[in-house]
Amino acid sequence: MLKLTDVSLPPRLSGICTSAECGKQIHIIGPNGAGKSTLLSCIAGLLPFKGSIEFNNGNLDDYSGTELARLRAYLSQQQANRSMMRVFQYLALHQPKRANTHDVEDVLLFLAQQLNLSNKLERSLSQLSGGEWQRVRLAAIFLQVWPSINPDSLILLLDEPMNSLDVAQQSALNRLIRLFCSQGRTAIVSAHNLNHTLHHADEVWMLERGRLVLAGSVTQVMHPENIEPVFGVKFDLFSSGDQRWLMPKDFDGDDVILN
Repeated sequence: MLKLTDVSLPPRLSGICTSAECGKQIHIIGPNGAGKSTLLSCIAGLLPFKGSIEFNNGNLDDYSGTELARLRAYLSQQQANRSMMRVFQYLALHQPKRANTHDVEDVLLFLAQQLNLSNKLERSLSQLSGGEWQRVRLAAIFLQVWPSINPDSLILLLDEPMNSLDVAQQSALNRLIRLFCSQGRTAIVSAHNLNHTLHHADEVWMLERGRLVLAGSVTQVMHPENIEPVFGVKFDLFSSGDQRWLMPKDFDGDDVILN
């Protein structure tokens, strides 16, 4: 479904080769400046790059902006909110073309309920808090590629989507991503919380200084011996039943809390 071959954007990315299959939640991890956001922007078709990205059996460069909007949705890490329009008007801008109006309304109301936005649809964007604005942005990109109203959609690209979300809202977002992927779609997520990746990702791409140092399943990648050289921190891996947790250590060997 998605294949990257020698994708480079000096000095931020160099020689990225990997692929993604349908129905997977893939997390991109790495320290600050590793190239996570740049890679997502390249896959979204928003930055020039060397190499090739094959998307839905076609070359990414051959798609128009309208065609890309039909196949993928992209959430940037940050987006200024200066508009005076109302929430429902902003969401309407992201509905798929030719989608049935009644079906769009049903999906919009479902997403609003899941993200606790039902009582904010009439509110002006300028009146939203940071967390509310993030949830509106998430509802918009889900609406753009939700399978029941956009059968051509394939992929969701999320750059640190948990920003400004509280615990309940993070849980709601996790549910929506799982539901999206369960319908044969793929989500690629830039993430900082390694334990979140450990518990929710199917596959992991680990970047360091613009290079892909390891890619594979969670069980293949998320081991202390793999992530310690990249993050420069010692880790312990704890297990309890089916659950696992990574705990970083400080320089004296004492455990520290991983947010």
